[in-house]
Amino acid sequence: MIKHIFRLVLLACTLMTGVSQAQAEPRILVMGDSLLAMHKLTGRSVSSSVERELGVRVTDMSVAGARFLYRLPITGALGLNITKQYRQGDWDWAVLNGGGNDLWLGCGCMRCGGKLDRLISRDGRRGAIPGFVSRLRQSGAQVIYVGYLRTPGITSPVEHCTDEGAEMDRRVALLAGLDRGVHFLPLADMVPHGDRSYHGIDLIHPSFKASRMIGQRIADVIAGNDPGTVSRNRLLTE
Repeated sequence: MIKHIFRLVLLACTLMTGVSQAQAEPRILVMGDSLLAMHKLTGRSVSSSVERELGVRVTDMSVAGARFLYRLPITGALGLNITKQYRQGDWDWAVLNGGGNDLWLGCGCMRCGGKLDRLISRDGRRGAIPGFVSRLRQSGAQVIYVGYLRTPGITSPVEHCTDEGAEMDRRVALLAGLDRGVHFLPLADMVPHGDRSYHGIDLIHPSFKASRMIGQRIADVIAGNDPGTVSRNRLLTE
């Protein structure tokens, strides 16, 4: 009888521990374009790096070539529209990027002022990006908006987008400044001058190395805003 009671108590403690561990694990959703989607098939994407750093599961819905301003309904629903990548859930964190394909593919990085304004206004308050970020915040998630890599000292196919990229970073930073639950993570400082190791052969997409480092930076933002949860999850996976 005593052994039976002991087993029941042990089982109850195990179940309670499992529940507390599940509650402690931050729920992370990743959405965006190829900056985040690159290397998913090989398990070396940005989200894979976040998983390794924090010891948690990450749901990655990012799709290469995705845009914010995308009107085709079927392929948009399949993820080429970044806003359609969202999945209902009790997310603690939404990691997001995008806008580069809207500028590069949508206007060829030439005369993109109007397109940029549609993405995000000069004051960071209006446009497709602030609208989607607001929707994510209303769901209760904190948002990390990830900027794009640069190619300092190297001529790349998106060289004409340099000014637009810098301006978009400025506007997203303003957006983040309006809400403590929105965090802008710029990558403009990541690539050393003339260093090709952070990009693939096309000099547009991130290399394995860059994806790993971007994931580490994202993990640092999450850890910095929820250190107790992250520390516990690291211990649970060791």
